[in-house]
Amino acid sequence: MSTHESLRIVVTGATGNVGTSVVEALSEAPDVACVLGLARRLPKLSIPGVAWGTVDLSRDDSPGVLDKHLAGADAVIHLAWRFQPTRDPVVTWQSNVLGSIRVFEATARAGVPVLVHASSVGAYSPGPKDEPGVDEEWPTHGWPDAAYCREKSYLERVLDTFELRHPEIRVVRMRPGFLFKEQAASEQRRIFAGHHVPGVLLRPDLLPFVPDLEGLRFQILHTDDAAQAYRAAVVTDVRGAFNLAAEPVIDAQQLGDLLDAKVVRVPAPLMRSALTAAWHARAVPASPHLFDAVLRLPVLDCGRAHDVLGWQPTRTAQEALLSFLRGVRRGTGLETTPLAGKQCGGRQAQWGPG
Repeated sequence: MSTHESLRIVVTGATGNVGTSVVEALSEAPDVACVLGLARRLPKLSIPGVAWGTVDLSRDDSPGVLDKHLAGADAVIHLAWRFQPTRDPVVTWQSNVLGSIRVFEATARAGVPVLVHASSVGAYSPGPKDEPGVDEEWPTHGWPDAAYCREKSYLERVLDTFELRHPEIRVVRMRPGFLFKEQAASEQRRIFAGHHVPGVLLRPDLLPFVPDLEGLRFQILHTDDAAQAYRAAVVTDVRGAFNLAAEPVIDAQQLGDLLDAKVVRVPAPLMRSALTAAWHARAVPASPHLFDAVLRLPVLDCGRAHDVLGWQPTRTAQEALLSFLRGVRRGTGLETTPLAGKQCGGRQAQWGPG
């Protein structure tokens, strides 16, 4: 790798929730000279030190485009991911799995010395919900009934083989919990709740109760904090996987306290049946299989990220969740196609007029 003062970083999926935070963090880093953000559609964002390019990873001709973009790069951060349509897993497989393999292979052809891949807590096999949680050695077989977990898990196996074939490439895998920020809230509402749930309805006084489900314990991280971990992975001589999450672990009681709502015990099968009916009626886009996976996700031990990367989140899990809820109610977004909201506000002045 070249000296830190002249690093050239390529980021795929640069216009999404994680991508916009990562390119901003890199643009402000003194050890990064320039950033190339890749996405299917060019954004209306102007960030000092950041250039933009287009590539559709689901297309058979994308390797040629990637080869041109990756030439001379010092690191590739692969974030591109497609969550929908959940009713057509072939489409997401083509973008997420085959597209990722194209990025990995192009990284090797271009001789890029560092590959940082966005894996997920969803890659892990079902595990304990108690703290201190599982470390990075926990099996990554996912929950096979959920396409998201199945695809993340499959790519873990692809990277196992990739590392054996290319030991000269330093491969880092990030496995964060749920990532939230205000500017991505509109996108996440569309992905998981659909267009039939107006953001203004997500007010504490309009929520009758918070369901307390067996297994409902999960971890959250503010996307900007995750971005700092990605930056550290590029400039630090590390390999392997890193769990990323903020404290505390979120459960029904935590949600009830945040929303000032009553917590009511609800049988998981009853909630699952309701979600299944809504999904089949096309009232919500999120598959009930993902609901099954969430109830089985293990709690993460993030000690390795703290000790090896020197990384610590600056916001609590509650702060990240409140940021998301604020963004949903306000319809906040950014001027990228994935993150477009009812209004583009929040950090607009910081990012520039586009």
